[in-house]
Amino acid sequence: MKKQDKFTVVAELTEQLNASKCFYITDTSTLSANKTNELRRQMFNGGVKMTVAKNTLIKKALQNTGKDYGQLADVLKGSTSIMFSEDFKAPAKIIKEFRKKTEIPYLKAAFVENEVFIGDSQLEVLIALKTKDELVGDIIGMLQTPARNVISALQSSGGKLAGIVKTLSEKKEA
Repeated sequence: MKKQDKFTVVAELTEQLNASKCFYITDTSTLSANKTNELRRQMFNGGVKMTVAKNTLIKKALQNTGKDYGQLADVLKGSTSIMFSEDFKAPAKIIKEFRKKTEIPYLKAAFVENEVFIGDSQLEVLIALKTKDELVGDIIGMLQTPARNVISALQSSGGKLAGIVKTLSEKKEA
């Protein structure tokens, strides 16, 4: 690879890293060409962009962003594929689904909104993470539950309360 080509690849990776809130680093080295094409197709259909690059170029791109990626550079060994996505769950779900046929791709690490997840064991954690919208929905649901209970109690006991007030007012008149 020519020096100018390396600069171009590093610049493109740096731009993608800066623009993305989430990316996965995986190892797809032992996949056959057909399986790799099938994985790429599934990633494309799921809105995930998959790129293969040399580890040294990825390290330079990570450094060029100026962000702190923690121990992410330590996992850059062997063959490396990077998966970029707007939806941080999409790559994890596709990897899990693809693994029903084969053990690969292996998750080396993931970066999701300033958090680093290292190791293949983190795949289930990434799938289980809730999005911001899901968390907001849960909080709204929790806040609405007590209000619904109070309204329900007032409505059901409203008839009883009115009956008691009516009985007391009739006793005073008699």
